Amino acid sequence: MYKKYVHILLTFLIASIWLINGLFCKVFNLVPRHQQIVREIVSNDYSRELTLVIGMLEITMVVWIISNYKSKLNAITQIVIVSIMNIIEFLITPDLLLWGKLNIVFSALFVYIVYVNDFKLTPKKTVI
Repeated sequence: MYKKYVHILLTFLIASIWLINGLFCKVFNLVPRHQQIVREIVSNDYSRELTLVIGMLEITMVVWIISNYKSKLNAITQIVIVSIMNIIEFLITPDLLLWGKLNIVFSALFVYIVYVNDFKLTPKKTVI
């Protein structure tokens, strides 16, 4: 029973991280550093538009997480996206990251939480 509640709590925590980063940081542009990171990585004139698209995709991730539809595929998708994104940022724009190169540690922690939540804490589905 305890695992079920921890799973629910972590699911909403994970979804809220995607929502905050997608909606507030990228769509509303309340953290311009995100757009600067996109500009540095793709180096073009469409950094605002790309940042907006990324934000919308992150909001879509929130819906997918909360829906619990194919949650293991969702977890794998999150792990791959966050890992690739953070490795690229670590290599190209460490000076723009909130905690610099230490950011990779926090992303690894997030990836670990996603993994544990969906592969260790997800309640088993009974088949009748």
